[in-house]
Amino acid sequence: MIDHDRLFKELLSNFFPEFIELFFPDISAEWERDSIQFLPLEVITDVTEGEKKILDIVVKASLKSQDTLFIIHIEHQSYSQTGFNRRMFTYFARLHEKYALPIYPIVIYSHDSPKTLEPNSYRLELGKKIILEFNYDVIQLNQLHWQDFINQRNPVASALMAKMQMSATERPQVKLTSLQLLTSLGLNPAQVQLISGFIDTYLELNSQEEVVFQEQLATIEPKEQEKVMQIVTSWMRKGLEQGEKQGELKLLMRLLNRRLGEINPQLKGRIENLSTPELENLGEALLDFSSVADLEAWFENLS
Repeated sequence: MIDHDRLFKELLSNFFPEFIELFFPDISAEWERDSIQFLPLEVITDVTEGEKKILDIVVKASLKSQDTLFIIHIEHQSYSQTGFNRRMFTYFARLHEKYALPIYPIVIYSHDSPKTLEPNSYRLELGKKIILEFNYDVIQLNQLHWQDFINQRNPVASALMAKMQMSATERPQVKLTSLQLLTSLGLNPAQVQLISGFIDTYLELNSQEEVVFQEQLATIEPKEQEKVMQIVTSWMRKGLEQGEKQGELKLLMRLLNRRLGEINPQLKGRIENLSTPELENLGEALLDFSSVADLEAWFENLS
């Protein structure tokens, strides 16, 4: 299962100014970029729905040449949800109550379908009287075409093209174009890894698409090709390491179960969180185990 909220929150938190510059240039032209401050996590209790919600991103900033502060609130939605416009108003009202500042609300939708336009307002009426009209901005990625962003020298554009509108046959081309843009931005290795991981998660190619990707890769300039290949090679290496770890883990659990009996879920969870070198050490140590107590003692010595 893909943790969509984590991936988007990671992307937007690390590249928040770039996100605003890409989609809201009017705001980025008026704010003091150095004034950006991420506010503490906000927990909103929705009495109607009977659940608690941690708001995704809440940022405070100031306007140029003014003492005016304002808040940008961004929510990510990986699916279409009836009544979400009302929830956005609830979030707005709670934030306004707490901070008493102007709030700019934004929702980014990343679902592939449906492609119908998501609402961008919440309205309350009584008879012919409008009691309330609350508006917010919506970025609906399945309404945007990836080709409109290929000339944007922006890391967020490089990442989000992977979730924009494209045909099935364009997938290898979009992946290559996203990576080419990424390699041209002069980012540090950690930033490259974050965005390339985002791209690979949402544009995981099948074997036929991989062939097309490699054919298209062979047509670009050698220097660009080398930079893209460095990213692709790092994906392959990471995949192999994960595969090797899963194989070691499976064998180790089989040996432990045979020697000590069924391992309880708590210990199993601790084993699954071990690094590859720690798994190798456990594989050697289990030869001397005679009971589950020995395994527990091994963990105590590890910590």
